[in-house]
Amino acid sequence: MSVADVVAVSPICNESAAHWHERIGHCSGELILIYLTVDGAVTPMRVLESDSIASVKMRIQRSCRGIAGNNNNSNNNKHKLVSGGRELARNNSLVKDYGVTAGNVLHLVLRLSDMIFIVVRTTCGEEFEFQIDRHRNVGYLKQRIKKGKGFIDLEDQELFCGGEKLDDQRLFRDICESDDGVIHLIVKKSAKVKATSVHKDLELSVVAENHQIANSNGNAEPGVDFLLEPIFLDPKINFFPFLWDLINSTCSGLEKGNHPVRSSEGTGGTYFMQDSEAMEYVSVFKPMDEEPMAVNNPRGLPVSTDGEGLKRGTKVGEGAVREVAAYILDHPKAGPRLESGEAIGFSGVPPTVMVQCLHEAFNHPDGYEGSMKDSKMGSLQMFMNNDGNCEDIGPGAFSVEEVHKITVLDIRLANADRHAGNILFKKEDGGKTVLIPIDHGYCLPEKFEDCTFDWLYWPQATKPYSPDTVNYINSLDAENDIELMKYYGWDVPVEIARTLRISTMLLKKGVERGLTPYAIGSIMCRVDMNKESVIEEIINEAQESLLPGMGETDFLEVVSQIMDSRLDDVSK
Repeated sequence: MSVADVVAVSPICNESAAHWHERIGHCSGELILIYLTVDGAVTPMRVLESDSIASVKMRIQRSCRGIAGNNNNSNNNKHKLVSGGRELARNNSLVKDYGVTAGNVLHLVLRLSDMIFIVVRTTCGEEFEFQIDRHRNVGYLKQRIKKGKGFIDLEDQELFCGGEKLDDQRLFRDICESDDGVIHLIVKKSAKVKATSVHKDLELSVVAENHQIANSNGNAEPGVDFLLEPIFLDPKINFFPFLWDLINSTCSGLEKGNHPVRSSEGTGGTYFMQDSEAMEYVSVFKPMDEEPMAVNNPRGLPVSTDGEGLKRGTKVGEGAVREVAAYILDHPKAGPRLESGEAIGFSGVPPTVMVQCLHEAFNHPDGYEGSMKDSKMGSLQMFMNNDGNCEDIGPGAFSVEEVHKITVLDIRLANADRHAGNILFKKEDGGKTVLIPIDHGYCLPEKFEDCTFDWLYWPQATKPYSPDTVNYINSLDAENDIELMKYYGWDVPVEIARTLRISTMLLKKGVERGLTPYAIGSIMCRVDMNKESVIEEIINEAQESLLPGMGETDFLEVVSQIMDSRLDDVSK
């Protein structure tokens, strides 16, 4: 990730550029001058209050060509704007809708391309291709070469870049700082080496006279001090064997000295944990203190002044709890996990557990001493092998069933951050494409204001739920779910319990009337930033109808009655 600070200053009434005269003639709104700051370089930019968030992102991307990774990429979901402690998530909303005025500071988070393409060739014409995450290290590439089919080990292999020897722990993101970076593989056994620059990629050619590719011995670096243990708030909790496997496989990688690898994506600290051979990721760790706007956030976002998170109705530092809650509430079809023992639930949320972890690779802005005060609490989630996320391909590749399982989860948990980038896909044998929902740190908010479902605009959302899915929805019980979360140690706040009760009520009442995911989801999401959603209107009407002395049960009954009336109108 790279983070840019955008500072909006005093309005400007005249502009020399011809296109600005044209824009002002066709658009309403006051002209504002903003400054885009990247690595100390300041670029001024003028926007209108009537500009959409998407257009501002696009103009920033086009104006600052060094920061966007792929300047031909028009997918604005890969870029995030934050203002006043709130993500400007709705691309179609206007600058003025979010209250951005002169003097505000905006933070732009850009996702860079993570993959490097490497080609290894032999003199006999064989060609081996590797796609490497730029956050992997040199030792990982050596291991990949070593395990490649047809490769034979040679001793004394070394990697050089610009004449500098690279040790196994160097990360490719530190080596490839520009598009024309070249890596030279030196084989110390009469080998000829040729390196060619490829735009945004690296092409590595090795010509060995004995037709063999040299390799490293694969020795791990000396071990580092670390701690990883699950957090048990109740000793009676049933900790499933597959969760112990998750913990143990992560520990094995740390014991071998394989450091956590920080992801370049997202607005918080997210770390990929490696297996013992540093060949695969086995889990993903998200520390509470590195969440967006938390004290140790590594993305440069400001610390929250009132404790509220990027989404309305969430608090900084609670994202990890919500990640775990999403997994707990994703019941398998066969029944609650405590009874069925199944690892994967109906919607496919990866197994997730709360842990305490200590490691020097995490973000420690005040220094690292290796003591328990440096340990971090957070969520540990099983890494799911995948072929990309839904930003990479259109929704036409997904079955109705796979999309519907995501809609059930998001409606039920009132997800405030569902976009195509946090739905992974995996192509299985037989041609089926499976969807995997991740990133649930903004589910179960205290209010519905920021509910966002990208799938609303997918064609599958307009199809009715299947009988099997309806049966699953009918089996859901908000009261049992609240008790289940308490069993796992989360003393669910009244506001969040209310959200779960109302969203579950809406989902069940909607399918009872044969409504589609689109129809139900549209009730939860705002169309306009400044206009409340239907569910918000229902809640406000219920609150106004309450009489003195009425409690939560009475309130929910009123909500139910108003919701019935609204849904009957929709289903006519």
